[in-house]
Amino acid sequence: MNAIPRKLTLDDIADVRAYEREREAFRQHVIDLKRRRRVHVGTLVTFVFENRDTIRFQIQEMARVEKLTTDAEIQDELDIYNPMVPERGQLCATMFIELTSDAQVKEWLPKLAGIERSVLLVLPNGDRVRAIVDEQHDQGLTRDTVTAAVHYLRWELSPDQVASFGDGSVAIEIELPAYREQSVLGQSTHAELMLDLTG
Repeated sequence: MNAIPRKLTLDDIADVRAYEREREAFRQHVIDLKRRRRVHVGTLVTFVFENRDTIRFQIQEMARVEKLTTDAEIQDELDIYNPMVPERGQLCATMFIELTSDAQVKEWLPKLAGIERSVLLVLPNGDRVRAIVDEQHDQGLTRDTVTAAVHYLRWELSPDQVASFGDGSVAIEIELPAYREQSVLGQSTHAELMLDLTG
C-alpha cells in the first residue's frame, strides 16, 4: 500500500462550498491537534509544530477569507506553505513572539533580534539540533537589529537522532543571551512529533 504523500496538492484543497460543509468539524480537529502541538518556551515564545492538517487548514482558511478560487491562486498558497509540511526526519514549526502591548513590542523585538537562529532541540543522547529558518520567509522576516513576531523554522534529524528522539525526554532550548529559556516536550506533544519524524 502506498503512503499518502506529505506535501499538499491542488486535489487536497476543497472548493469553497465543499469546505463550508466540512469546516466546523475540520476546524475543531485542528484546534485539538494544535493543542497537542503547541509548546511554550518562557513567557514570550510559543511554537506550534505544523503538519499536513494544520497547513491544509491554513490554506483553506486563506482561500475562504480572500475568496481564492482559481487553481493558480491556490497553487500560490501551496507553494508558500508546503515547505512547512514536514517530511520524514523533519520537524516544522511556526514560532510566535507573543507581545501584548506597544511597550512590550518596543522593548522586546530589538532585544530578541536573532532569536530565530538561536533555537535548538536537545535530544536524550545529548545532540543539540539547531533550527533552520525557512528560506522562503528568511529574507522578509530577518533583520539585524530587530526581529519579527513570527518565524518559520524546521529541524533536520538524522536517523540516529530520530531514534534518540524516541528514547526519552526532548527539550526546546533558546540560547539567545537576552532570552535563555528551555521547555521539555509534554508526552502528547512528543508522541505527535514522533509521528512527524517517522511517518
